[in-house]
Parts: sequence; C-alpha cells; structure tokens
Amino acid sequence: MPNTQELPTVKADAKSSVIESMQALGHEQVVHFYDQATGLKAIIAIHNTQLGPALGGTRMWAYATEAEALTDVLRLSRGMSYKAAITGLNLGGGKAVIIGDAKTQKSEALMRRFGKFVDGLAGRYITAEDVGVGTKDMEYIAMETRHVTGLPEFLGGGGDPSPVTAYGVYLGMKSSAKEAYGNDSLEGKKILVQGIGKVGHHLVGYLAKENAIIYVNDINEDNLKAVAAEYKVQIVDAASMFDLEIDIYAPCALGATLNSESLSRLRCSIIAGAANNQLADETIHGLMCQQKGILYAPDFLINAGGLINVSIELEGYNRDRAMSMTENIYAAAQNVFRIAKAENIPTINAAKRLAERRMEDIGRIKLSF
Repeated sequence: MPNTQELPTVKADAKSSVIESMQALGHEQVVHFYDQATGLKAIIAIHNTQLGPALGGTRMWAYATEAEALTDVLRLSRGMSYKAAITGLNLGGGKAVIIGDAKTQKSEALMRRFGKFVDGLAGRYITAEDVGVGTKDMEYIAMETRHVTGLPEFLGGGGDPSPVTAYGVYLGMKSSAKEAYGNDSLEGKKILVQGIGKVGHHLVGYLAKENAIIYVNDINEDNLKAVAAEYKVQIVDAASMFDLEIDIYAPCALGATLNSESLSRLRCSIIAGAANNQLADETIHGLMCQQKGILYAPDFLINAGGLINVSIELEGYNRDRAMSMTENIYAAAQNVFRIAKAENIPTINAAKRLAERRMEDIGRIKLSF
C-alpha cells in the first residue's frame, strides 16, 4: 500500500484510462457491465482483497457521465477496504454503481441481471444495499447469486442496516466529544445533521435522547417534515448552514461537502457524520481541519456500522452481535485521535495508517482472496 501522505485523490476523466485511475488508488480490478435488454449500465470496483473477499454496497445514481461514476466507485471501494480493515473485519473493499435513476429506471429484471454479473465474479465481490438500492432489490439479486448481503429479516438477513450505521456514527461522535471536551456527553451541544435520510433520521433520534440542540438540513422537504414531526429540531437552509455557530457538524448525505469553501466558513469543534468520502481532497482538507483546530472523525471508521451489520450475515445474522461489534468504534476512534495527536498529523492520515498496517500485516500471512 502507498504511504498515506502520498495517496492521491483519483480524478477519472476522458484523458485518463481506467488503468491509470485504478493505479492512482491501488485497485485490483474494475469491471464494466452492460445489458441491452434491461438497460443496465454498471461498474464494480474491487480495491483490496488481502483480508478477504470484497464486500460493499451497490449504489444506483443518475451520474452525469461515466467518468463521474468511475470516480465515485473507485473512491467508495477504497473506503470499504479501510472500513473493513480498521474495524477488524476479515473482508476486503469493493463497491458497485449502477448508472441510472433509481426512481424511474430500476426494475426486477435489471436487478436480477446485475445479480448475474455479481455471480460471475465467483465470490471476489459480495454486494449489499446503498443509496438508491434497498432490501427488496437485494431479494432480486439473491435470486441470481449467493454473493449478497443486506437481505430482509425473513430471508435470514439483517434488514435495513441504517439503524446500526447511525449507532456507530453516534458512538464516534461521543468519542470525538470525549477527545475535544473531556467528556462524551452531547447534552446541550449544538449539532447540525446535514442529510436526513434513513441514517440521518436515526442519528437525530440518538441525539434527541441526549438533549442535544439539533439543526437539520436536507434537499428533500418530506424528510425534513418527517424528522420535525418526531423530534425537536431547527431546519436550516443550505445557503446559511455553514455560517452557524455550532459544536458538531454531521454530514450524512453524499460526499465532498468538506471542501476549501465550506471549511473556510464552518464554525465548529468536531466533524462526525455518516457520509462517505466527506473530504473533497483528503490531503488538502484533512490538513485544513487540523489547522483550523477541528477534530475530524474519519468517515470510514465511524460509519462502519452498516458494513459490520451486513458482514454478520455471512456467518448467520445476530443483531446483538452486530451492535456489540459496532460499539468498538468508540475505542477505535480514541486510538486514532491518540496517534494523530502524538504524531501531529491529520486524523484521516492516522486512520488510514492503521487500516493499511492491518492489510499489510495480514497480507504477509495469506494470499489475496
């Protein structure tokens, strides 16, 4: 694995080949799929299998270009490698994206055809749900392959993983508070949850129980109405949310909300949320967080509850075990903060170093899957 400090951010575009984009982040395999009958256009990226087969969800999104989809799947799959490694799972990192509008273009036939493509990888990649893809879609995929998790409970799966993901983020946030404030209570803390999907909604529930002061933002008005009907929250618009004086910013929608412009405006002590790839550029913006005195809880660590939850299905699902393993996120975050402080490096660098070390150590004692 390359040195964390030198790890580039992939920029897949018309001028760079797929191989060049893979080399930038150290991927093993990228496969493109197309099916004329169903209109399926998909990419599966396998980042690293030193710890085991690559497990990661399938995202369906209306990407503007194929290059944009490739960039997303490469970054997401690498994040899954780090996520599995740092949480002690014996799994590699992979991800899939289906190019299309999940509301209008998804069908049983399309998902089952995708399942056949997954099956053709012979277990090197195991899929699960992600943005735009739910448990019903996992049912369809499971009709064509056994290399699938995130199944509904009546089929022996864990069902919706979002409550477990939210629990992990909540624990990561409490661990961050312990580091920043000396105790992990969130009572009275001003917390902005940006993105009120399933995970964000569950996270608000945990924060409400601790009597936090909760601000919420989402592009979906229905999501905002639902959370406001259930909890005491203050709705803020996107134009002003980065100017709020808050304690904790929790990005829980899509990635890259932490960029030079937003970080220059953001006034908080902690960033701890569920979104993947929150830093637009890991090197630049990880350092920018450190220089501004903002404690950044690495996303691939504290949002790992969902991965932990679906990984349990591979051995026979048990919700208590999933929650128990997710609780380890608190201590793991403390370890990251300790290393970052001792070595005066950004927390994202410390977290990646721990993940890379485990992949390298285990890689020495067994071959790739």
